[in-house]
Amino acid sequence: MPPLRPWPKTINGVLLRDPQDADIEVIASFRNLPEVNRWMIVTHQTLDELRRSWLAVASSQTDFSCVAEVDGELAGVGFLEVEDGAGQPGKPRGTDACIGYIVRPGYEGRGVGSAVARGLVEAAFVHLELRRVTAGCFADNFASVRILEKTGLRREQHGRGDSWHAELGWVDGYTYGALRDEWLAARAGSLAAGTGS
Repeated sequence: MPPLRPWPKTINGVLLRDPQDADIEVIASFRNLPEVNRWMIVTHQTLDELRRSWLAVASSQTDFSCVAEVDGELAGVGFLEVEDGAGQPGKPRGTDACIGYIVRPGYEGRGVGSAVARGLVEAAFVHLELRRVTAGCFADNFASVRILEKTGLRREQHGRGDSWHAELGWVDGYTYGALRDEWLAARAGSLAAGTGS
């Protein structure tokens, strides 16, 4: 039996919910904009590709992606893919998650990215009870660096010149990660101190 969906969930006024058919045109309206694609690995998706991938989420046992709404308007998207951790044969399967997000232009600086990232990490650790969460970004994507660190992920790798960027050439990339037990302990500590929610 597939796990129950972690959505809907509201964090700091941002509603995270499962995608619907009506969202596809809105996602397509910003997904391929140059300012969005500047920091994406996949820099273009057709409407058909978007429709197929987003509408498959509802029935997936490994894709727990979501859309983010602010005041009834789609303000971004979040990606949460359950994966196998690295290791030798016989390792447990479906123990880890990789997350990512896109904030729709016009919603930057309003906490949408932070709310989405936090919701994805909470879904992975609290709802799905996964062991580990990772995320990657270009080192020069300062907004994403801030979001991931604010969410409680630790920079685990600094890949020097490891990522090709269409405008900038070979650039540095970061990998962030957190283990469930450590993240839950830090969250409990911030809740006890009154600095988290």
